[in-house]
Amino acid sequence: MLRRPAICTAGLTIAALLAALPGVKAASPPPEVRVVIQYAISMIGVPVGRITWAIDLGANDYKTTASGKASRAVSILVNGEGRVAVQGVFEADRAAPSFFSSNVVDDGETTGLQMTFESGNVKALRIDDPPDNAIRIPVTDEHKRNVTDPLSAMLIPATAETPPLSPIQCNRNLSIFDGQRRYDLVLTYKRMDKLKLNRGYNGPALVCAVVLHPIAGYRPDSMLVKYVGGRPGLEIWFMPIEGTPVILPGLLKMPTGVGTLEIEGERLERTAVKPAAPAAAAPGK
Repeated sequence: MLRRPAICTAGLTIAALLAALPGVKAASPPPEVRVVIQYAISMIGVPVGRITWAIDLGANDYKTTASGKASRAVSILVNGEGRVAVQGVFEADRAAPSFFSSNVVDDGETTGLQMTFESGNVKALRIDDPPDNAIRIPVTDEHKRNVTDPLSAMLIPATAETPPLSPIQCNRNLSIFDGQRRYDLVLTYKRMDKLKLNRGYNGPALVCAVVLHPIAGYRPDSMLVKYVGGRPGLEIWFMPIEGTPVILPGLLKMPTGVGTLEIEGERLERTAVKPAAPAAAAPGK
């Protein structure tokens, strides 16, 4: 059964559900901007998977889905396929999720997960998970407080005090819970650089150094903890999205004991979505 590595879910994930949570029927306004990014996953330069990340950005809210697949060539770190869906609102300098769902398939077994948030805390969690007898560091109620999900963590809005590519944007501790694992991503400013996708972006990038700190939900002997946890060298390259105050990852580099894993943006498509005009009033009304 697939156990999602924290860094892949945090950096655009290989997990998911393309629809909002079942039973949630609340209407929402159309998005103002739709962004779709295609990513390639590679290990030491060899292609091993792909991810598609779609984001609908409203004035104050967002809906986002990610779907992807990785081959067994990197099964020591990640393997399988899945989809993730999230919706939430923007609060100051962060994206605050309200719903998160995921569906991961590996070796014919499916792990489904649904989670709701309220004021940064996990309010409800449901997991449809195949039996797992592995010994793991327990996840407590405390681990579910003041957290975000992996996709929302990567949506970073600018504020009046912090322009999109300001080095200050890197100075943050992302407390993440994906429904099974709790971990921190500690970001610090590293440098400014240039980033060029095959299509859709060619410009400056904010490079943040990242340190992954596994906290709970892991096997003590997991490869992720052994090769990545607490080690330097991980980078996330953020790029601005025209017409929005949001920056998104264009490149993720993760050195491991078996080579460097990269999740690299290849194509970015941005579409302005205009809300439908209000219906005209009936004659005589």
